Amino acid sequence: MRLPSIALIGALFFSSAGLLSQPPAALSGRPAGAGAHLGGIGAAVPPEKPGTDFSARANTARLNAWRMQIRHILYVPDVLPALGAKTWSTFSPTLGVLADRVTYHTMDGMLVTAIAYHPDPKTAHWKGKLPGILMVNGHGSDKFGWYAMYTGMEYAKAGAVVVTYDMIGEGERNIDKKSHASSHDKRVTPPAGVPATDWGQRVAGLMQVDLMQGVTYLSQRPDVDPKRIAVLGYSMGSFVTGIAGAIDTRIHAVVLSGGGVFDGPGGYFDSGQLPCQGPPYRALQIIGDRSAILYALNAQRGPMYIMNGDVDTVMDIPHHLAPWFDEIRERARAVLGPNNPADKNLFTNVFYPGVSHRPSWEDRDAALWLNDHIHFALWTDGQIKALPTIKVSDWVAKNGVTAGASEMREPREGGVEALDLNLPNIPRADLMVLPDAEWSAMKDQLIYEAWAAKASAAEAAMAASAATSTSAHPGD
Repeated sequence: MRLPSIALIGALFFSSAGLLSQPPAALSGRPAGAGAHLGGIGAAVPPEKPGTDFSARANTARLNAWRMQIRHILYVPDVLPALGAKTWSTFSPTLGVLADRVTYHTMDGMLVTAIAYHPDPKTAHWKGKLPGILMVNGHGSDKFGWYAMYTGMEYAKAGAVVVTYDMIGEGERNIDKKSHASSHDKRVTPPAGVPATDWGQRVAGLMQVDLMQGVTYLSQRPDVDPKRIAVLGYSMGSFVTGIAGAIDTRIHAVVLSGGGVFDGPGGYFDSGQLPCQGPPYRALQIIGDRSAILYALNAQRGPMYIMNGDVDTVMDIPHHLAPWFDEIRERARAVLGPNNPADKNLFTNVFYPGVSHRPSWEDRDAALWLNDHIHFALWTDGQIKALPTIKVSDWVAKNGVTAGASEMREPREGGVEALDLNLPNIPRADLMVLPDAEWSAMKDQLIYEAWAAKASAAEAAMAASAATSTSAHPGD
């Protein structure tokens, strides 16, 4: 598929405030190639028409149409819900840093629980507004994870407002307030008449809106410059963030660590069965060359930095090394067309030799890249270069931080050379946003099971609508 049809573009501009109960019009059946496992980077796809085939204005319209099509496929509404952010309380996890306990609204009447770290004006002084950073967790993690708290405190000390939040089904959005519960991994088969990927599209759409509402929260804070917002995504979070960067132009800078492998049919993500990744990525096959399109849309939005270990088998990086990324960059460049200002934003990458799966943005490379693009209020490049580092495994052991033994191995998260700021552990109780009584009263706006009931009802309504349409028009 090349340029989306005029009929589809018109449909995409239709208001989708109630999109939960509306099927993506283009997805009448299982996407081509779904479930096929070709291994490695997947099958090749026909190249998109190059930008040279269009005027600059027409090519911009083509890119915008893809952006809206992706949002529609993933049930992301054209108009995001009212944010309704609330700060419940504030504490200081370490000298010079304050942390706000926050909730904000997301899709389908649900709530997100988050911590917003920021510099303490009583001990730090700066001019103007602060940059904003939103951190998106890897699979099973949440705002209680080691890298969530470390990232929040580290970059708050740099002079940024940093938001970390609970993914659906984790932390305070888990029915038992557990971490690593993986509630949203439950495989749900849509009813007859509904595309096989539909449940995954809904899960992925909720994750997109969770993220986008985090961007809204940062944009609406009076101490944040809305033009200097970065999103950091790790592992599953890199999948969510890479797509969000393609569809949300409010984001200025994106860092993907342990990911970025948006490849061809039957490749890494297509082969996955988890609802949050495999099904929604297969559903996106309808847009065409997903790799080139997603990265072209990200470039149109702003800069991107991709950080991977070259032996990361979790994300199949040995099949997605520099030559693969270089080829994808050229396909995205062709989609953008010559003399496109967005060309300068096409992603850059770093590969760490002998390193596996980890969130690398606590290191000096990421801090310097972020300072170049969002400009910390309290750190200069010289200060970043002068800071000592500490291995995360040593920091975890020193401070009694809860972390998995597998993740703390040298090639994995434990080997990250984080900037050493003498940061403490934060007790789990301190990172709880809601008092017990309020959590119990608001549980149906928080937990995965409550959202899943709404999504199931929407799929049932879709199936009934499809059955009615078939009976009214037999043979169509």
